[in-house]
Amino acid sequence: MNPIWRKFFGMNWLLVLTMLALAIFGVYAIESAARHLPQGGGYYAERQKMWIMVGCVVFLVTALIDYRWIRWLGIPMYLMGLALMVVAMMGGSEVHQINLAGISFQPTQLGIAGGIVLMGSLLQDLPRTHAFFRLPFVRVAIIALLAGIPFLVVVKMGDMGSALVWLPVTAVIMFASGIPYRYLVLMAIIGFGCTALAYFIVMPKASERGAARVELYLNMLDGREVDISGDAYAPYWVSTSIGKAGWKGIGWNATSQRGSLHDKKYIPWKTAHNDFIFAVIGEEQGFRGSLLLLTGYAILLIQCLFIAFYSRDSSGRIIATAVVALLFAHIFENIGMCVLMTPITGIPLPLVSYSGTFVVMVMFLLGLVQSVWIHRNTMTSASGEVRGRKFFRLGGF
Repeated sequence: MNPIWRKFFGMNWLLVLTMLALAIFGVYAIESAARHLPQGGGYYAERQKMWIMVGCVVFLVTALIDYRWIRWLGIPMYLMGLALMVVAMMGGSEVHQINLAGISFQPTQLGIAGGIVLMGSLLQDLPRTHAFFRLPFVRVAIIALLAGIPFLVVVKMGDMGSALVWLPVTAVIMFASGIPYRYLVLMAIIGFGCTALAYFIVMPKASERGAARVELYLNMLDGREVDISGDAYAPYWVSTSIGKAGWKGIGWNATSQRGSLHDKKYIPWKTAHNDFIFAVIGEEQGFRGSLLLLTGYAILLIQCLFIAFYSRDSSGRIIATAVVALLFAHIFENIGMCVLMTPITGIPLPLVSYSGTFVVMVMFLLGLVQSVWIHRNTMTSASGEVRGRKFFRLGGF
């Protein structure tokens, strides 16, 4: 059989079908969520279909190419992401986007994808060159440097939601790369101890809007009086729309006669198709629809972890687990803010929100994970040894 076809039929098809199911679910949700925009919901649903088709091509090409070659894209992707983030910061855009050739996108997404690929490459290759790079504190320094630079740039941009994504991604990369537990525990204790400094000193200077949202969240959590016609408008009505939906919800594209708060524009209608799409899903599909969505995400993430478990090398393991951390952070932040578990952050729901280039970026990363699976038994160039079904080699104390 042709090697390409062998790779194609050897894909993890549960991962593929789950990815496509989530994307299709998102198209229907977008059509209803974007109904109040001037072009109408159908326009944004059709554009999302176009981005999904582009993403499918990117996914397929990435999956069929051995990831040991794709990881060389880490440096240009990382540097380009940093450069574009600086451009977005200098441009002063409130949504932290730039426009290239008529396409608007957030460069933070390119930066974090490039960072994942680059760290997966360096943490495998550098220890082979010299014993110095095998020292735990050296590997911690490499990860901290590569993650810290874009993190600080994003904080400077004022995009605290995207900045927070770096924290679980960095933690998981350290864990998957074999950093000893004593280092991880020490860093966790130090990080927890610096929380007060970050909240009272760093955040107000870095992002006044972010600090205000956290303060509002704490006030609502504590039951204090808030202005639901002002700053508390979005969290109040978004959480209310989900809380009143019940088991079945009120139905797809429901009108105000059926009690739809979204149809009355109580859910922020300008961003209902991206940042607040879970509120629309929760209101229209109810608890069962929300549970179905969460089940789909759980299957997707578990499959990625399963693939990481069978990776042939540390690079594939780091990439696969970092992708899980990235997707989980987006899912947790987006859904969490809609049910008052977290403060409001402008961050898309993977594969479901209308987010254009982010859909393509997510499919590219899932294509990398698929490549890890397809090439799990391919012989490595360094030793010629087949290294399939390999357990995590994690550091001890």
